[in-house]
Amino acid sequence: MAEALRHSQVQVGDALPALALPPVTRLALALYCGASGDHNPLHVDSDFAREAGLGDVIAHGMLVMAWMGRTLTAQVPQAAIREYATRFHAMTRVGDAITCTATIVDKHHHDGEPRVRIAVEARDQRGELKAAGEAVVALPA
Repeated sequence: MAEALRHSQVQVGDALPALALPPVTRLALALYCGASGDHNPLHVDSDFAREAGLGDVIAHGMLVMAWMGRTLTAQVPQAAIREYATRFHAMTRVGDAITCTATIVDKHHHDGEPRVRIAVEARDQRGELKAAGEAVVALPA
């Protein structure tokens, strides 16, 4: 993890370092199935996904959310995250290379605790928005 962010040193509009991931592979999806316990055939069975009208398997939305979370935890301890919510916008497919970004959108205190609200996004190599959300993170003063 990088040097800890401090509430007094960050400003609204500051960007956290982006997380650029390699293209999604079938192996990555199979491994995530095992790790998450989500064995929905839409994520690993090409025939099933085609029959469902998807053309091919798609990545788990929660995998994309986890990547966005990694963008946060590369900069702050997991225990500092007070809230984290995501909205899914488009399917992530095999071959998509996802980049996650995060920007501070608010600085405040809650019950005396210094916090920031951070907008997070995941986009593919074409710039298509896959997921977006927000996190509230406690930072040392």
